Amino acid sequence: MKTAQFIGRETEMARLKGLLNTRSANLIVVRGRRRIGKSRLLAEFGKEIKSFFFSGNPPAHKTTAQSQRDVFVKQLERNGIPGVQPDDWGNIFWHLSKHTQKGRVLIVFDEISWMGGKDSEFLGHLKTAWDMYFSKNPHLIFALCGSISSWIEKNILSNTGFLGRIMIDMVLEELPLQSCNAFWHPKETRITAYEKFKVLSVTGGVPFYLERIKPNLSAEQNIRELCFAKGGLLVREFDEIFSDLFSRRKGSHKELVTCLASGPKELAQICKELGKSQGGLYSQYLDELVKAGFVRRDFTWDLKSGKYGKLSRYRLSDNYLRFYLKYIGPSRVKIEQGKVPESMLNNLPSWEVVMGLQFENLVTHNYKTLWEMLGVSAEEVIMDGPFFQSPTTKQPGCQIDYMIQTRFHSLYLCEVKFKKDKIGKKILEEMEEKRKRLKVPRHFSIRPVLIHVNGVEDSVLEENYFDKVIDFSQLLQ
Repeated sequence: MKTAQFIGRETEMARLKGLLNTRSANLIVVRGRRRIGKSRLLAEFGKEIKSFFFSGNPPAHKTTAQSQRDVFVKQLERNGIPGVQPDDWGNIFWHLSKHTQKGRVLIVFDEISWMGGKDSEFLGHLKTAWDMYFSKNPHLIFALCGSISSWIEKNILSNTGFLGRIMIDMVLEELPLQSCNAFWHPKETRITAYEKFKVLSVTGGVPFYLERIKPNLSAEQNIRELCFAKGGLLVREFDEIFSDLFSRRKGSHKELVTCLASGPKELAQICKELGKSQGGLYSQYLDELVKAGFVRRDFTWDLKSGKYGKLSRYRLSDNYLRFYLKYIGPSRVKIEQGKVPESMLNNLPSWEVVMGLQFENLVTHNYKTLWEMLGVSAEEVIMDGPFFQSPTTKQPGCQIDYMIQTRFHSLYLCEVKFKKDKIGKKILEEMEEKRKRLKVPRHFSIRPVLIHVNGVEDSVLEENYFDKVIDFSQLLQ
């Protein structure tokens, strides 16, 4: 099977290649959501040097520490290292080190939480092997890779045994929109940005999903094949995400993302809707979802001090999960029976509302590009993100899709709109109402910004209300 073209990750690849110029061995961590391209990035990086790739076995009811060692030893054989007994990790690592003593070498332990999660001695053996054997080769790069960021943080990054040994902690995020455009090659110039955004509202910037796009098909046809056809990749993906990452607790995590599918919520609101206590395990589960890359926790901040406040909202930042929960999940039985009508995509309930939330995710994920479009340098930014002001007796409630506070006392109030038609004058009233509600300290300048996809009516532009009107579709052209 032909491997798909490797797209994007220029910054991450440059960081990895920078390790080739160091004079000592490097132990690194690469983590991020399932399907985000961790293994692929390391495979591309390892093409020009001697590489050894190993992966833990997906957790199952009968998975044991011994079965993980058995799988690893079989992988050693396939890497040209036969005859190793799967008795303990110390012995296994020693044999691997004998074949990686000299020269430029890359070792990858993929899904390390699966590999070592069942054996309390795994990490101790790994730390000892690194200190005694692997680190002695000054040209060796050892990558610990995984989807369960919470496990990696707790057991490796916060583990005193590995303190000072991890040279890079690389968290892979979704691809930026400029990179996503390449997945429509060679037809990218003939397909509208609006059509691409419809697909991205399902896939986000997740490379594995984007590689399944067929540029010769319309957005609707691609979505139908991926999401509403029997056996479609994104029909079963939801179950696999939660089985792989959260195992026995997957039901609780599903409850939480389902609760967030309709929009951001504070912890108290989430717990109230689910009938759970605030101080219980659900706070921990939300934290795990944040670290796994599916949920974002957006803190509000104090405009005077420029410091984070106590209030925060949890936001479902993964476009695929929301699309599944809103549209695929409710039709799952019909999809599995092959009974979804061709016309279904034309009648999805609350489509514009959901597309608005999905587009907001894409804008916030591409915040660095937005700063460039606004002419705001990173050095200027004090705070940024979705902003909300809770109602009190002294102030009304207010919500800004995305706001930037600069050290020059400027507030960029960004209104993010996804419409199939041009945006009309109603937007002016909506934005002015938000501006009036927002409690702004003295000496602060307000700079309204409109971010759109399909154009703005001339009557809106003639009012000259917005400091900047940004067409996000140009990132996909």
